[in-house]
Amino acid sequence: MQIYESLSECSWEHARSPRKRGISRPASGFRGTLPSGSFHAADLGKCWLVMEMHQVRYFLAAAEELNFSRAARRCDVSQPALSRAIKLLEAELGGDLFRREGKNTHLSELGQMVRPHLEMVFNASANAKRVSQDLTEMKRVPLKLGIMSTIAPDEIVDLITALKTQHPGLELRLCDASAAELQDRLLAGDLEGAIYALPGEQRDETHMMPLFSEQMVIAVHQNHRLSNARSFPVSEMNGENYIHRMNCEFAGYADRILSEKGVTCTPTYWSERDDWTLAMVSAGLGFAFMPTNAVKHPGVIGIPVVDPEFWRLVSLVTVRGRRHSPGLGALVREAMRKKWYGEPAGVGRAAPL
Repeated sequence: MQIYESLSECSWEHARSPRKRGISRPASGFRGTLPSGSFHAADLGKCWLVMEMHQVRYFLAAAEELNFSRAARRCDVSQPALSRAIKLLEAELGGDLFRREGKNTHLSELGQMVRPHLEMVFNASANAKRVSQDLTEMKRVPLKLGIMSTIAPDEIVDLITALKTQHPGLELRLCDASAAELQDRLLAGDLEGAIYALPGEQRDETHMMPLFSEQMVIAVHQNHRLSNARSFPVSEMNGENYIHRMNCEFAGYADRILSEKGVTCTPTYWSERDDWTLAMVSAGLGFAFMPTNAVKHPGVIGIPVVDPEFWRLVSLVTVRGRRHSPGLGALVREAMRKKWYGEPAGVGRAAPL
């Protein structure tokens, strides 16, 4: 047996040659020395043991049955095979695990001491195997997905419904945030994937799978002076009361273009939520710059912005080179299979402007 205080100290050669480290194997007492001090059987939970998992399983069965024949039948092995495995485990641990007195078998002091530690090891191994099997068979698969807060929910809900139908074991954990925050969290590893748009920007570390594009419009009250117009030239925005959407992905990006057109928009209201923004537009408090599919509110009309036009390309974004989980693989397949606003994924106006 070789015991270390940390896994980093362990090597196979040392594990098979304990005498190189000055460790004794007394028949009882189970005590030895390491460069950092002495160890005892009570410290097993903190140490690293070289042992086979089937040896642990056979020992635990025998400890519960206190009969090697019954333990062998329970483990579906022959009694000699079970006895040999336990003997090897005893050799590793440096002492007898059982006292055999005729037909009366019971745990030794060492066996009683190591039993709870080996039960913990065995249960942890079983749990790890079960989690791995669930992942492989898609029975229970967690997935952390970020959704840009300015995306209208209908299409996302359709995607989630398809995911749950095709992969009922998927545990989807959604994060709702701005595009910039989602990108930061994705790169940091907090998210496995994110659906967002950042006009004019693509990081080398990310891979973008286009899903759909949509035109940006001016959301105005139905009685606005231009409510019957087929389009809203950028120059007409000058001097209008503006309700600023704080999570707008175009914030900062469109400023240069508006400046070139001689347009100055001074926000009179600020809002982090699109539903509140639309409610203020409906109340006649000003206009808002929004994606066309988000303009769904009584009394509010969306007029396409022209001269120039603004478009956003919404993509499913992942990190290049990062290994994908089964859950992310399922998401990619369903997202690319789905029709977004009636069009296949990736079809539509790709240019942000």
